[in-house]
Amino acid sequence: MRIIVVEDDTDIASFIVKGLKEAGFTADHVQTAEDALELFSSMQHGGLSYDAAIIDLMLPGMDGLSLIEQIRRRGIITPILILSAKRSLDDRIIGLQKGGDDYLTKPFSFAELLARIRALVRRSSMKQPIQTVFSFADLTIDLLSHTVTRAGKQIDLNPKEFALLEYFMRNAGNVLTKTMIMEHIWDYHFDPQTNVVDVLACRLRNKIDKGFESRLIHTIRGVGYVLKEDSNIS
Repeated sequence: MRIIVVEDDTDIASFIVKGLKEAGFTADHVQTAEDALELFSSMQHGGLSYDAAIIDLMLPGMDGLSLIEQIRRRGIITPILILSAKRSLDDRIIGLQKGGDDYLTKPFSFAELLARIRALVRRSSMKQPIQTVFSFADLTIDLLSHTVTRAGKQIDLNPKEFALLEYFMRNAGNVLTKTMIMEHIWDYHFDPQTNVVDVLACRLRNKIDKGFESRLIHTIRGVGYVLKEDSNIS
């Protein structure tokens, strides 16, 4: 699941993004409302949407409340968790009236933030047809319970392996290049000298395919990888 974090304090943003990635989310971070609107527009044009947004109210330029109003005017229904140092009841009410779905005051614990994000995603999935379970052949991934099974057997994955498998499941049958995987899982551009993608794919393949009759994760030499039920692919 992909979360957007709109926070101009780099220390707080790094803390949130690091925690989200360790919990298995993909996180995009921007420091201004204007940059956030560009990302939301880009996702819309691609027929996609964020699973949740974390928005600080005190931003340079356009403030967080104005950003939330703009998001809602564009028909974007992504669940929004407001972050603010403002603690009064009136401030919380205004934030929710402007289009926020939850309100968390600073300072906060990451455990609480994560619980609130997961609760927002759960509630959102009940209101709209957001797919949280993906199946391919005899392989199933549940994004909410963070579980993976193949032929009824549970498979334990670490956060990076889980994120890569989710990426494969969302793009079953499509070849994912190493650059695409690098940018999606690590959020930085591909370094041709690194083999982190190959190492991660190898670890995931050992867990997903080892001990089963058919292989699902295949290497496309010189390009990348594909999730496909076809034993003729090397």
